[in-house]
Parts: sequence; C-alpha cells; structure tokens
Amino acid sequence: MAENNNQLNIELDEAVAQGTYANLAVITHSSSEFILDFVRVMPGLPKSKVQSRIILTPEHAKRLLRALQDNIQKYESNFGPIEVQSSKLPMNFGGNTAKA
Repeated sequence: MAENNNQLNIELDEAVAQGTYANLAVITHSSSEFILDFVRVMPGLPKSKVQSRIILTPEHAKRLLRALQDNIQKYESNFGPIEVQSSKLPMNFGGNTAKA
C-alpha cells in the first residue's frame, strides 16, 4: 500500500501565534499578485499603520476567498448572521484598491 505523502507539517512560532489585531484590510492587485495589507485604525488618531502584509498569487487569493466564504457560512450557521455596517473610511488610496 502506498504511503500518503500529502500531509503538510505547519509550524506556528510562539510570537506569530499571539496574532496581530487589525480592523481594516486594504487589497490591491496586479496581473500577477494580490496584496492584502492589514491595518489597525484607532479612534481619534489621524495616522494608522500596516500591521501585516500578505502577498498571494491570484489562484491562492481565490482559494482564500472560498475558504473565507465557507468559514463565514459555518460561523453564521452556529451564531447567526454577521451584521456589516457601512464604513466612512476611504475605499481607494490612489490605486486599484478595495476594503474588506
């Protein structure tokens, strides 16, 4: 019988495991990549800082979209609908951007 070599061992560094809080995502793209900047916006402060940047291929961006849709559906099945309030923050900072 053949061994299953499709397992992936993923290590989680202790500092990374703590996570980073962000309450705004700015998404930009080119023909070859999607860039997700996660930002922490604090009330009353005029300046915000990117906390983390993730760069994905278009294929992986679509996989992420599907995984998020699946997980949101499971979450809402357990806890009810997620209410989304409109934001007054700018949606475009000078390029092809979208806010999530």
